[in-house]
Amino acid sequence: MLSRRKVLKTLSGVPLVGGLIGTGLLTPQILKANAAPPAARNFFKELGLRTFINAAGTYTSMTGSLMPDEVVSAISYGATEYVDLDQLHDKVGERIAELLECEYATVSSGAFGAMTIGLAGVICGMDTEKVSQLPNTDGLKNEVILQEAHNIGYTHALTNTGAKLVRIKTAKELEKAINKNTAMLWFLNANTEEGEIKWEEFVALGKKHNIPTFIDCAADVPPVENLFKFTKMGFDLVAFSGGKGIRGPQSAGLLLGKRKYIEAARLHTPPRGTTIARGMKVNKEEVLGMMVALEMYLQKDHKQEWELWENQIKLISDSALSVVGVETEIHVPPHANHVPSLRIKWDQNAVKISPPDARKALMDGHPAISTVGNDEMIGITTWMMVPGQERIVAHRVKEVLQNATN
Repeated sequence: MLSRRKVLKTLSGVPLVGGLIGTGLLTPQILKANAAPPAARNFFKELGLRTFINAAGTYTSMTGSLMPDEVVSAISYGATEYVDLDQLHDKVGERIAELLECEYATVSSGAFGAMTIGLAGVICGMDTEKVSQLPNTDGLKNEVILQEAHNIGYTHALTNTGAKLVRIKTAKELEKAINKNTAMLWFLNANTEEGEIKWEEFVALGKKHNIPTFIDCAADVPPVENLFKFTKMGFDLVAFSGGKGIRGPQSAGLLLGKRKYIEAARLHTPPRGTTIARGMKVNKEEVLGMMVALEMYLQKDHKQEWELWENQIKLISDSALSVVGVETEIHVPPHANHVPSLRIKWDQNAVKISPPDARKALMDGHPAISTVGNDEMIGITTWMMVPGQERIVAHRVKEVLQNATN
């Protein structure tokens, strides 16, 4: 992929903490001085909270991902100085757009926040009176068309603007639903397979009727190519979570796409106060952390990382299979959380414990291990683990299942 090679070439001379070093903004000496020392206090223990091995994935309830030291250092640096917030967003937006070869970008308050401000920007444009008017959409285009199969709870990010959702199933229904109040067409990448209209046709319909298209790719990194794919495909706006696969701040995200919409979206964000997104503040520490996380993510050896995940999953699978009556399935979801994943099932006549009880035993043990699943199986991923923890998980899964055979 030419764009990928170009970006790597751009980054080849950039230290791991990214564009801050070498620009005078962040020197190795400052990094060393500001790098967070090991905590003198065990805050979670003081608060009576148990930490755990994350064998589940990038769930908000489990606080997402762990940030690399370089990202933490960038956040610590951000806490040491004052800076104009708008100017910082401007500069970092340009930097991210350069890295991802898109027209413009901004750091948002997660993918959810990106959806709200992105739609708000489309509805209001650069009209500050309209910006202050939301969520009252009287006299404004206020309808968003989406496929019925894409209508999940996170669409509340769209209705936060005061917009109304119009649900359709087919391309014919979509075109019939378009009217003078149609503001945007919205697509959920995670549910691509469930919707009848696919990416290219969706973009083409938007262009045909001169209506902007927005795709939510919150959990769609990896693969790294997705960071480039959808803007180049023609979507006007694209949203990603920052604290999942990119491993930036959990409360940050990325809004990529057309400059005119993103500049309009920014009018709804702090430091401006009389807007619907005033509470979606992204301060200097998160902005810097998100930029550095993206720089680091683009420099990764993604093939090597994938092989690591495959080996980790196989280790846990083999350990579980050593228990008589257990079956496993290694799979990769086609969209969203696209990483090697494991399903563990068993004959409960041979292994006398239910999957929910087995999951509870893993969480209640030492160390605590968080997994996903249902009444039929345990689900495990390794991409949010610290390397080496897969061996602990493999041992504990086998132990819980083996103990239930006695």
